[in-house]
Amino acid sequence: MNNNINNELSINNNLENEIEQNKFLETTLGKTINMGIDIGIRALLPDYLENQIINLKDNLFEYGLKDGIKRSIDDAINFGKSALGIVTGNFEDIYQAQQAIKSGGIIDNISDLLDDIIDKVYKNGLINSTISKTIKQGKNTILNNVEKNIENTFNDQIETLNYTEKYINNWKEYFNNKDFEGMQKEYNKIEKQINKLIPIEKIIKDVRTLENLHNLIKNNGKDFNLTKEQLELAKILYTY
Repeated sequence: MNNNINNELSINNNLENEIEQNKFLETTLGKTINMGIDIGIRALLPDYLENQIINLKDNLFEYGLKDGIKRSIDDAINFGKSALGIVTGNFEDIYQAQQAIKSGGIIDNISDLLDDIIDKVYKNGLINSTISKTIKQGKNTILNNVEKNIENTFNDQIETLNYTEKYINNWKEYFNNKDFEGMQKEYNKIEKQINKLIPIEKIIKDVRTLENLHNLIKNNGKDFNLTKEQLELAKILYTY
């Protein structure tokens, strides 16, 4: 009976984490891709004024660019997971997520999307043939910017993870020395970093355990003499 409950909880946790990871990637990569497209269009149309660029982008969005970007990301995630044999639905680390996006053909997806959207906007008379041809013929400029932005996004993720792990280790050292002020300093840094990270189960579990222990000590008047029951409540995962 307990095994069934544990299995059910594990399935629910995996599903919840998968949903959160997908939402994070949709939002983060969505902004990244949109920025890459914006930079690319500006490079192809250097004589366009700001309001003309905004108007063009508005037309692209109206004819499905935003939804198309989301769909392109989702398709890349699903295809990439399948290609990598990820059966749990969850990315175990940032490198795995990065590889899945690459394997999922995100750039090809965006390329097809741009062709489709430009055709729709042109056929509805919102851009002329010159602009349509300029964007299509210079599409690689846009795609190169998108690819570069995606790479930079994952590099930022890796850097943020490294900082987070460093602050966690610092926190643990201050804990061992029963230095709550030092713990608080590192805890504040961890809080800032964790919100920038794709929800990877292991790092979230570690941070939540640390958070529980931190608050237990704080609410205990910064007294490190905790009972066994209190430590178990925090579900300590570290060896002190």
